[in-house]
Amino acid sequence: MTRIGIEGTLSDVKGALQEKGYDVVDLRQEEDVNGCDCCVISGQDKNVMGMQTASFDGSVINAQGLTADEVCEQVEQKIK
Repeated sequence: MTRIGIEGTLSDVKGALQEKGYDVVDLRQEEDVNGCDCCVISGQDKNVMGMQTASFDGSVINAQGLTADEVCEQVEQKIK
């Protein structure tokens, strides 16, 4: 199952991704990205969870200005 990390402020996006069958985890601290295929951030905080130096091999999607459906489309494109 594809695991998506998501910033806590994006509850509408979280719900939309869960409806599509993704395993969604809240990003509260740096370790939460472990095992994620993709992460979605709000874009409001450039240093989410102190991750300015964190290394993450998956895709990071900035949801700022996007609808929940647009974010879902980007997630689907990134994980294929």
